[in-house]
Amino acid sequence: MQLWDDPRIVRGMTTQLARRKERLAAGDQLLGWKVGFGAPAMLKRFRISGPLVGFLMQGARVEPGGAVSLAAWSKPVAEPEVAVHIGRDVPAEADGDTAAAAIAGISPAIELVDVHEPPEDPERILSHDIYQRHVVLAASGPARAGSTAEGLTCRILRRGAEVARTSDPQANTGRWVDIVRHVANVLAAFGERLAAGEIIITGSVVPPLAIEPDERDIAFALDPVGAVDVRFNR
Repeated sequence: MQLWDDPRIVRGMTTQLARRKERLAAGDQLLGWKVGFGAPAMLKRFRISGPLVGFLMQGARVEPGGAVSLAAWSKPVAEPEVAVHIGRDVPAEADGDTAAAAIAGISPAIELVDVHEPPEDPERILSHDIYQRHVVLAASGPARAGSTAEGLTCRILRRGAEVARTSDPQANTGRWVDIVRHVANVLAAFGERLAAGEIIITGSVVPPLAIEPDERDIAFALDPVGAVDVRFNR
């Protein structure tokens, strides 16, 4: 079964996109899209054929070094991710070459989510936009052109010390080209499109990081492309 034919996904995406329209009507602007729960273990657990897709709004964007209040959050989590910048519209059923050509470049990002309830039901996860709260992004354009992951090293720093590193940023998420194709297909199934100027944050390059009560900041370096960081208030 294709993801968009699953009744749970249909109901969840319908609710999610209605909320997106409400945000747009209230004056917020679209930033792009996100994927989640795409690791093989989660696909099997939820009995889905591909990662879940959610939306990102400009109002949720945080500049690097900015502060986010976690005072009312239930279970804050940080996800160091690679943002793929879309340079041209991507139609449904695009092939790999078309998707690769649509990637204008990449940049580092940190997504902040609040896992306010256990991730047990894809419909509920989607209806709450996959727990999305903020995304830390350095610039509106890519920091490095192209779609290649060659020569990249991801480093995660907590309390000023490196706690994780990977030289394969797609190992935990899947290939960026495949993610672009998947997002375009899912959006088309619900009357939307993946458009030039949008971004996709492609999933956490390491297992998601629960933010500890005394933690004040997290940084993510995507060497040699750039780095982002975020501070926490309570």
